[in-house]
Amino acid sequence: MYYNLGVALTLPPTFIITLDGLAASGKSSVAYGIAAVLGVPFISSGLVYRLVTLTALENSVDITSQEMLLAMLQQHELQFEARVSGNAVLLDGAAVTSACHSSQVDAAVSSVAQHPQIRAWVNAKIRQLEPPFVAEGRDMGSTVFPDANVKIFLTASSLIRAQRRVSERRQSLSEVQASIEARDAMDAKNSQPAPDAVLLDSSLHSLEETVQQALQIIRQQLGEQPA
Repeated sequence: MYYNLGVALTLPPTFIITLDGLAASGKSSVAYGIAAVLGVPFISSGLVYRLVTLTALENSVDITSQEMLLAMLQQHELQFEARVSGNAVLLDGAAVTSACHSSQVDAAVSSVAQHPQIRAWVNAKIRQLEPPFVAEGRDMGSTVFPDANVKIFLTASSLIRAQRRVSERRQSLSEVQASIEARDAMDAKNSQPAPDAVLLDSSLHSLEETVQQALQIIRQQLGEQPA
């Protein structure tokens, strides 16, 4: 996909862009589009939480027990790779990226992400990565990278988000929408936009249009005029 920028954008070496938003709001796709144009990695924090969740489900660990989850993390090797071409995760050396996007993981990941020490573990992993990059998730701009250079919060109606995700799940549209709305309720505490974030509603825009809007926000922060 081609995005017309007028002129190329070059990020300073310490530049961090955060893209937060609601479940199924298109964060990963938009972050990938931004990162591809800028030639920097993008970081999906949600994928790290999904990896923790998948590990718990595959090992019959009680996801409501923070202590058991922390003990599990000591017993398994969880790897996260941030690339310009996309994120990948491995569990004990095996590639499990696709398995992290099952409906079972969908239903459990919010419970795992509620645990403060699990969030701290994930955040510590992400903070070890060197900028420049695009970091997407729930609280990248508000908590993980509060001094980020650009903060964007992506949203869309629950129906639109369900329509975008239903093709990826073995569920009906109404079931996917109900699942998304339940996830919104569970994630409410950790899904608030940073006070200085720019809100971007993608309900009525295509992926390409949304990426274009995000790139213009970044351009403005860099002190350049829109193309």
